[in-house]
Amino acid sequence: MMMTGNCGSKEATRKITAGKVTDCRLEHNKFYVAFERGQARMESFGEGILRITLAPGEIPDSESLAVVAEPDDRLALSDEQDLVTISNGALAIQLRADQPGLSVSSRCSGTLLELEQAFCRIGKTLSVSARIGESMMFFGLGEKTGFLDRRGRRYIMWNTDDPLHTPDKDPLYKSIPFLIFFDGERAYGLFLDSIARSEFDLGYEDRERLSVTVNDSCLDLYLIDGPSIAEVVMRYTRLTGRMEMPPIWSLGFQQCRFSYYPQERVLELAESFRARQIPCDVIYLDIDYMDGYRIFTWDASRFPEPKGMIARLEEQGFRVVTIVDPAIRKDSDYSVYLEGTREGHFCKFPTGEVYHGEVWPGTAAFPDFSREKTRKWWGFKHTVLFDAGVSGIWNDMNEPSDFKPGTPDRTLATVPNDLMMDFDGKPQPFSKCHNAYGILMCRATHEGFRALKPGERPFILTRSAYAGIQRYAAVWTGDNYSWWEHLAASIPMHLNIGLSGIPFVGGDVGGFQSNSSPELYARWVQLGAFTPFFRAHSDRGTRDHEPWSFGPEVESIARRAIQLRYALLPYLYSEFRRACETGLPVMRPLILDFQDDRNVYGINDQFMFGKDILVAPVVRPGDRKRLVYLPHGGWYDFHTKERLEGGTYIIADAPLDRISVYVREGAIIPMARSAESTRFMDFSTLWFELYAGPEGSFDLYEDDGLTQDYRDGAFNLRRLTQQSPSPRSFRFRLENLATGYGGGLKKAYAAVYGLDEDLPSEGCVYENRAWHFELDGSDAEIRIG
Repeated sequence: MMMTGNCGSKEATRKITAGKVTDCRLEHNKFYVAFERGQARMESFGEGILRITLAPGEIPDSESLAVVAEPDDRLALSDEQDLVTISNGALAIQLRADQPGLSVSSRCSGTLLELEQAFCRIGKTLSVSARIGESMMFFGLGEKTGFLDRRGRRYIMWNTDDPLHTPDKDPLYKSIPFLIFFDGERAYGLFLDSIARSEFDLGYEDRERLSVTVNDSCLDLYLIDGPSIAEVVMRYTRLTGRMEMPPIWSLGFQQCRFSYYPQERVLELAESFRARQIPCDVIYLDIDYMDGYRIFTWDASRFPEPKGMIARLEEQGFRVVTIVDPAIRKDSDYSVYLEGTREGHFCKFPTGEVYHGEVWPGTAAFPDFSREKTRKWWGFKHTVLFDAGVSGIWNDMNEPSDFKPGTPDRTLATVPNDLMMDFDGKPQPFSKCHNAYGILMCRATHEGFRALKPGERPFILTRSAYAGIQRYAAVWTGDNYSWWEHLAASIPMHLNIGLSGIPFVGGDVGGFQSNSSPELYARWVQLGAFTPFFRAHSDRGTRDHEPWSFGPEVESIARRAIQLRYALLPYLYSEFRRACETGLPVMRPLILDFQDDRNVYGINDQFMFGKDILVAPVVRPGDRKRLVYLPHGGWYDFHTKERLEGGTYIIADAPLDRISVYVREGAIIPMARSAESTRFMDFSTLWFELYAGPEGSFDLYEDDGLTQDYRDGAFNLRRLTQQSPSPRSFRFRLENLATGYGGGLKKAYAAVYGLDEDLPSEGCVYENRAWHFELDGSDAEIRIG
């Protein structure tokens, strides 16, 4: 397959294969294979993960930006009748002397991939190719348009600032070259660790063939065993790292616009939220807070007292997050630019000349975040923002976007390919490391946050990303439109980003570009309440897009949706802790939890919110009913508490003021009373909604929500379990597994749905269709029936 565009060869070049195996050996826990025209190196990275590095020449030793796991000593070699097998227990690679190609098999699932040739070289590109069965589906690959199953298209990994996200638009802002295979029975993963341009052809050129191509000096592949999709995601995130616990305020509602200024407007916005009793935790400041778009400055005329303004907002329960772009204005009177030039912090051509592009500030230079010294310099520049009281940083335009090329091809609207990044003395041209820029900027910001605010949890939001970004930042999906089509498209996009190891994801509620209708905003804010990152945002020149901007009816709908989000924070916060521990997404496709139910395979407009709540948004105008599939098992309507049998489709009522939500039987949903912001919420008194089922459990996690103290054991973990083999028998237990945090639950009111009303019980009463009892936070056991 030919590579095209920024990095591809434009001339027809003959295809060169690796050829036959000529030699192999196991040495220092690494297995080496020599081919006629290349070589391979294989390593084990834990149970179920094998690394294969393929190259036409010497295999380079380079540091990965994504992988944090270390290789182990699991590799074992067997050689029988010219069949060589290298295994780490779960996965094995087999090859034959004097034969090309290799096969990968799983101890549990059998043959996974068969490569007729180890690799092929076409010009400056390398590729691998394999046959794929008719039933094979593909998930992951980060931020891509289209449906949940990726099959049938070609996808490019090349971070691109493209503001028009049509259904077949590719690429976009993020490159996560991690692919999940699923054939209806077994799942496995393939991660291509390359920050250069690459392509995944998933049955595009040939319906029955997969190919992966990279414009790099080697193919660095990680094969990841299943057999479940969840196990693949957990292993992949063990390889590339998992997110940290976020500050709890970052899970609240967040309001943004391009742009809110001057400071009186910001304070007025805050007053409106409080006067209208609509919960909100964060107000964003877009680029107009700066002095002439100079990074790390304040516009003294628009924001004469930023510290005082932020202090007033904090009293009302608001946090402030400011945008920070990478482009630094060329200005002889701007200290940041002068320092960057003097200290060598900017990206240069091979000649040593600093490159200047065109971004919002005009002519601008780009920091070289691959240098440790530059990352430290950049991190400490945030002092001017943190000293004013800023709580979080929003990294934008970090593909990096560059207006200078002036081309309609958005993949070219970036810095030149021959521009260099230093990588601390191991320089690479942007043609080989373009996709690294965003994650390196976030790393620099994260390191600066840790140095300047060591006791606090960082909150960083990024548009551009590479694999492993979950260790540094949350992501949002960029410049969407106020289109119903984008509301619908956001669901599979978020789900695949979650499957790509990034739990903290969301999109601009209401749509960034164009003008939302009242109905569209109502449906979008209902969906947004069930996305991990919940922010409304709108472009300059659009109508007002605050919750009250669409009339009293929509304001009321938005208020209730946002209040429900806040009420569910004990559940959501605990699910984020699960994501930190396992790498599994918070917003997840039904196929992740119900892999054996073939009816869920094609569902793109429903999802699980955590492990127990199923959400079915309305994504078309005028709809007041919608078809909902309930997977096998029992389910409860969250609004009516009616019990329904799964394994079937139902027609759900979906009036404008309600989103369809269902709860799995056996679920325990902890809830709190909503407040104006997380600062004013009382998490010492909770409400447990228990939905009777054969069995179920929930781990309620509590800490202070703000500091790093949880890392030293300052948290509570309470295991809640229930058993209800029939509607006439119920048993509940609360067990405190960890009690390192002095705050948290002191009193809980519980309601049990789905039991008969005439059961004997001590200390429990039946009213309003539910059994009720109280808890004081200590270990307890309750029986009904």
